[in-house]
Amino acid sequence: MQLAYCNQQGELLEDPLLAPVGASGGELWELAREDLIPLPPGSTLAAMPGRWAVGISASGEARELDGWAVGALLPSGYMRLLAPAGIPADDTILPLFGYTAVCFHNDELNVAAMKVDQDPRWAPHLFNLPHLEQAIREKLEEFPLNRLVKHLANCAREYQCFTAQNIFYNRWEGGIPVSGRCNAACRGCISLQSSECCPSPQSRIDFVPTLGEIVELASAHLERGEDPMISGGQGCEGDPLLEAELWAQAIGEIRKRTARGTININTNGGATEGLLKLARQGLDAVRVGLVSVNPKLYHAYHRPQYDFSRVVESLTLAKEQGVYTSLNLLTFPGITDREGELAALIDVIGRAGVQMVQLRNLNIDPRLMEQYLPLVEGAALGMREFLAQLVAACPQLTIGGFSHTKGE
Repeated sequence: MQLAYCNQQGELLEDPLLAPVGASGGELWELAREDLIPLPPGSTLAAMPGRWAVGISASGEARELDGWAVGALLPSGYMRLLAPAGIPADDTILPLFGYTAVCFHNDELNVAAMKVDQDPRWAPHLFNLPHLEQAIREKLEEFPLNRLVKHLANCAREYQCFTAQNIFYNRWEGGIPVSGRCNAACRGCISLQSSECCPSPQSRIDFVPTLGEIVELASAHLERGEDPMISGGQGCEGDPLLEAELWAQAIGEIRKRTARGTININTNGGATEGLLKLARQGLDAVRVGLVSVNPKLYHAYHRPQYDFSRVVESLTLAKEQGVYTSLNLLTFPGITDREGELAALIDVIGRAGVQMVQLRNLNIDPRLMEQYLPLVEGAALGMREFLAQLVAACPQLTIGGFSHTKGE
């Protein structure tokens, strides 16, 4: 294996003398062959300016190179095992992406990652298709006054959002953003950031759609789509439960028109009463996103306007109402895989009756996560061992990377 890095002109290089390393919780971990897979199709390589590349010499010493560290941004469905290793050169804060350790092996790029979901519907080659523009024009012509369609057209084009594109392809999980407000201020929020952090990679919806706009677009997707699902709580919005009354009305009206498909909400789960309203109207599934079930870490990272106990209560009550419950666990090596984090996660899954855990790589500068290390307990198990122990402790749990439609 050879260390991968880039010069300050952005050219990808390899160093044949230093062994490649990754990082777990700020500590260097030498890359092991069993943790490497070929760079998945649809991945992107990213230079990490402000982080000198680092490797291990034959004598076992860490040495920095005159070049930047490199990270791979993986497609959904892959869980990183290690973050890239880098020595800070300055105070640069990196953009909000899920950086993964990368190296050369047998003249090919490899990453420290594993596949956690086999669903072929999210393969990158199935998106950004040649007929996307035509599909967008047809939908705009069908719903010329619907502002949601115009908003999603921008998301499909500018951000290449897969759930936005699915609305125009008439298939699978389609995003229905509604809320511009949120009751948390997550450090890694991709649609709204405070000025002291870094630019958000996408903008948040700046209007609340009408009941009619939601119902006509969502109903059409569920009535005509292939394996259809609509999901509120997309990357371009805040928390959908802050528009719970509107969503509850929409679910009722949608179900008057069609019984097809799945209605899903992605939320932080802090607005328990709102989630109950949706559940009683016929919500099929809820996915609660979080970085940890450790209250100290949860509050430090998410900065919520509610207590973490509300999240557990939301999951419990939704399950009692017959809603399929999932966690969207935002993973980070050296934090997620701590012994204390694993024990707390197993406890919450058992108490709330969570049915699925979706594993997503947290999009954040690795250096920003190091500030949370004092809040976690126990040794780092490694992400692969973390997952193995989670599955062993919760054999009823579905592990994956994507939301499932009813019956899957």
